[in-house]
Formats: sequence, C-alpha cells, structure tokens
Amino acid sequence: MPEAQPKLDIVAPFWNEAASAKEFARLLSELEAEVSRRFGFETRKILIDDGGTDDGAERFAQALTGEWEIVRLSRNFGKEVAVLAGLDRAHGDFVLIMDADLQHSLEVSLQLITELVEDPDIDVVYARTNREGASWRRSQLAKLFYGLINSSQRFDIPENAGDFRVMRGPVARALTQLRDKRRFNKGLYAWAGFRHKALIYTPADRASGTSKWSRRNLVAFSLEGIASFSVVPLRILSLSGLATALAGIIYGFKIFFEVIFYGIAVPGFPSLLIAIVVLGGFNLALLGLIGEYVWVALSESKDRPVYIVRDVLSRKRDDREP
Repeated sequence: MPEAQPKLDIVAPFWNEAASAKEFARLLSELEAEVSRRFGFETRKILIDDGGTDDGAERFAQALTGEWEIVRLSRNFGKEVAVLAGLDRAHGDFVLIMDADLQHSLEVSLQLITELVEDPDIDVVYARTNREGASWRRSQLAKLFYGLINSSQRFDIPENAGDFRVMRGPVARALTQLRDKRRFNKGLYAWAGFRHKALIYTPADRASGTSKWSRRNLVAFSLEGIASFSVVPLRILSLSGLATALAGIIYGFKIFFEVIFYGIAVPGFPSLLIAIVVLGGFNLALLGLIGEYVWVALSESKDRPVYIVRDVLSRKRDDREP
C-alpha cells in the first residue's frame, strides 16, 4: 500500500484584508507549488475571517485555488482567538501559521518549513522579528516587558517572536488543548514547551492598509500577557508596601526622639499629607493591579466558548475550479 502523502495546513487569520486577498491567494498558490515540488506535501489552506466588515471572505473565496476553507467567526474575537480557530480545524502533519497582510513572505515561509523538515529533533521553527531599526524607546520598553514577564518562570517567552511559525501536527493538536479565554499566544507557545528553533527575519512592508495594532491595543495586549503569565507586579507592589511601611516606622522613631530629647515640634499637616498621598497611591495601584488579575480569573471561570463560528466556506481538492 503506498505511503500517505504528508499534509501541510496553512492557517491564516485576517480581518478586513479585502485589498490584499488576490495577492495573498497568489502567494499561497506559489507556496503550495513549492512545498509540493520540494517536499511532496499536499497543502490545505485554512483562513479565519475574524468578524471582518468588508467583503474579504468573498474575495478570498474567489481568488484561492486548490483545497481551502474560510471560517467566518460571528464577530471580531481578536487575532489570538482566530489563530486557535484555525488550529482547531488543522489536521495536517505540519501546520504553518502566517498573516494575510503579505508581511510574511514566501521565501521566509519556505525557510521555516525547510528548517523543520530537515531537522527531526525540532518540533517548532518560529520567525523572530529583526528589530534593529526600531527606536531606542521601543526597544527598551520591549526589553522591560520581556524581562518582567520572564521573571520567576520555568520557561522563557522569546523576545520578538510572534505567530509566524511552522510546527509538527502533534504540537498543533497540543496547543488546541489550551482553551484560555484571555489569550496571549506568545506565552501559550512557550508554556506548551516542545523543542523550538528561531529564524531571524525582517517583515515585508504591508501591501495595503495600515496596521490594526494601535499603541493602545499594544498596551492592553501587554497587560493581558503580564496578568496571564506573571505575578511579579504583585510582588513588586508588595515589596514597595513593605519598604514604605519600614520607612514610616523609621520616620516615626525619628520624630519620637526629636520630641523627647530635643523638644522639636512635630510637623503636622505636611507630614500627614505626604503619608496620605504616598499610601493612597500605593493602595490605588495595588487595587488596580489586583483588578486586572481578578478580571482574568473571572473571564476564565465563565463557561463560554472561546469563539463562535458563523459559517464556513470551503472547496475540496476534487471540486472543480470555477
């Protein structure tokens, strides 16, 4: 009996990417031809429409060739959830995750697949973004974020690593078991383990439109990751509280000795105001931080599905091309 042909599933989430549909479909067609020629893989494309408001799904359906399916979610759940929706439908021997905005190129995709196929000891090959051209402030903030989130962990979240990666089928199936409602994929990839290898790359310019990630979204996403994977902020505030209490005790002894031995009048209003402002600020910061953790715990405790599928557009390999 002939050996079954290895299968590669390509998972690509998108949101309002109608303008890039034709070019991305062409890239997928070229990628399918190359992996078939080089590795003998059979390719299936799985695109996730994350509640888009344009006609992106229809345009992709018209442009895609070969075997594909487009999963349309009932609303915008976010890219992290859209990736999970794609992994849930992936059953291939290898799974490639890439974006539909054309910043993940054909050449880098082939490099990722080649690295994984040629090294049987590796389970995942991920693309790590080259940030040499980034501003000093942004690079320092990134280092601070990863230093904070990786503190006191048994695993490290690689810096500048995103969803652009290829993995073996068992890894993809393992990731679908992680049903976090508030998802931070960078942390989930690292938490799941397996043997990883990084490939440095420079993202291509967007073919059309602008990035969906505003500064506000990036800040919220960072807080999501910290609340999901790090207890360090709570420890920092706890230690700051202890240090403040110790400073208050020392200051109290100082005032006591000055009054007893030197007859110096106790400063009233300024000292009281400083104490109220400092301690009140610490309390508010701690309450806000605890609120972030409580919100994450509350979200995870609700028995809601991670996402809802509106419908699925598909074409099998044996179906006739339009």
